[in-house]
Amino acid sequence: MQKATAKYIPDDLDRRIIAHLRADGRASLAKLADAMGVARGTVQSRLDRLVETGTLLGFTVRVREDYDAQAVHAVMMIEVAGKSTTHVIRKLRGFPEIQALHTTNGNWDLVANISAASLSDFDRILREVRTVDGVANSETSLLLSSV
Repeated sequence: MQKATAKYIPDDLDRRIIAHLRADGRASLAKLADAMGVARGTVQSRLDRLVETGTLLGFTVRVREDYDAQAVHAVMMIEVAGKSTTHVIRKLRGFPEIQALHTTNGNWDLVANISAASLSDFDRILREVRTVDGVANSETSLLLSSV
């Protein structure tokens, strides 16, 4: 029998480290330690725990909006059939084009932020999402420009 583990809840220092990494994902341990006012070893152990508990899923690169003029960005609202939300979420997390996935209230169950390299890739990801077992309906809006 597997022992249930409690969900890790980040404290103030963890949240400050995460906030700093959101602004500068390449910050060194020394830079983070200096910004947080703690020892380098403290930052290292906190990062290790955040990764081990799944609080931090990984590190990524953010690029300028105009870096790839051909990229297609969209928001997809998804209706889930019955009690298949967990299955649908698990499947959607496997699509690299889905940058973020949110649960929501109202007519839609999930909201996915999509980024595709081209219109043909965008078309493909829309078809793939719609064929996931448990996806009952969806509505997608292209993001034209940031204001």
